[in-house]
Amino acid sequence: MHEPDRIVGELLQPGGVAALRKLGLGHCLEGIDSIPCYGYDVIYRRNEVVIPYPEVDEAGRVRYRKNQLDGASVRIPRESEGRSFHHGRFIMELRKACMQQENITVVETEVVKTIRGEHTDQVLGVKSRSTSKETGEKTTDYFFGQLTIVADGYASKFREEYLKTKPVVRSKFYALEIIDCPLPYTGFGHVIIGDAFPVLLYQIGTHETRALIDVPVDLPEASVANGGVKGYIRKVVLPNLPEAVQPSVLKCLDDLGTKIPKSMPNSWLPPRKQTTDGLLILGDAMNMRHPLTGGGMTVAFNDAVLLAELLHPDLVPSLADHVAVRAAADAFHWRRKRLTTIINVLAQALYSLFAANDRHLRALQRGCFEYFQRGITEDALGLMGGMIHRPLVLAYHFFSVAFVAIWLNFVALTTGSWYGVLLLPVALVDAVLILWRASVVFLPVYFRELR
Repeated sequence: MHEPDRIVGELLQPGGVAALRKLGLGHCLEGIDSIPCYGYDVIYRRNEVVIPYPEVDEAGRVRYRKNQLDGASVRIPRESEGRSFHHGRFIMELRKACMQQENITVVETEVVKTIRGEHTDQVLGVKSRSTSKETGEKTTDYFFGQLTIVADGYASKFREEYLKTKPVVRSKFYALEIIDCPLPYTGFGHVIIGDAFPVLLYQIGTHETRALIDVPVDLPEASVANGGVKGYIRKVVLPNLPEAVQPSVLKCLDDLGTKIPKSMPNSWLPPRKQTTDGLLILGDAMNMRHPLTGGGMTVAFNDAVLLAELLHPDLVPSLADHVAVRAAADAFHWRRKRLTTIINVLAQALYSLFAANDRHLRALQRGCFEYFQRGITEDALGLMGGMIHRPLVLAYHFFSVAFVAIWLNFVALTTGSWYGVLLLPVALVDAVLILWRASVVFLPVYFRELR
């Protein structure tokens, strides 16, 4: 029950804040030095565009408007506010809220296995190992219940047994905690795209800023011969950061000495239907996406809201009624997709674009930034912020970006010089290849999430 010190779960999108309030836990964001987040500043090769969250009405519909920027300040309504914070402080507030509920008993113990029935595959409870605070000795305990919910995170020990799935990991986020860093825009997350792989910057406290640096597995520039991860940050990442940020990052690296920054794997794990009686697996144990868009906790709290509705005593009077619970679990699998398909696919697709490693992906990357520059941002941020729950809107905008990329590439090849007409066939071939690349990035993940 000590305060965790982790580099994930530090950003809650507006849709997640709304879900937290529905659960009656909105107060857990107060008193922990949390920082309001009003949108993103996307910096693409030294060019930048600020994209605030859209305004939404009480029904969650986006109010379309022209973005108005005044220096470093943007006025955004409360409904469109996310929060960033120290993960551990937020978790402690959630625990405190749980312990104040008379229906909740909190036990600190290590679950080692689930308990199954002798004649059925039903889960009856868990076997655990508890450590005595007085003697330090470990004793075996057993806890039984009509429904066991497993939420043991990205490294779940129960996932493979019950869901038969494994996460796919292609990169890691290495984290720095920078003190008093002057960010270009206060109250905005910053996404930096350049010669390095994506970098995120966002405040998690009055004085603390989190830097998350994406490093693909087996990246040559981060090899031991090149100075490891710290060498990659100094040589490749640092020159791509805003000049005002660089001294703070450099000081943070120097303060680490010989230590390697903390890291977390960036995983993709599509959801899967659950059929084991007496058991539900939730959170990162069941479903993960690349944390580039900061959507994990928004998914988690929306899942909690939906599951609470489906398991309400008016609908399921007894959790021992496995037929009713199974029907609720089946409805949960399909109804959550209105939001989770958007957040999961958007995270994977944007990472493919922002970490572009071939010419056609880089064309899509340019198209995405141009799309934002043209002010087509309300839907994009509404989708990312968990405020729009319509997956087809995501498909529409993603392929709109693809056609903008095709146009930009066509113009770049065929204008500006006398031999542009000779490159017309190349531009036409590129158009097909860019559209094909967009389809390969988007459609497999999109259709896998809809299953």
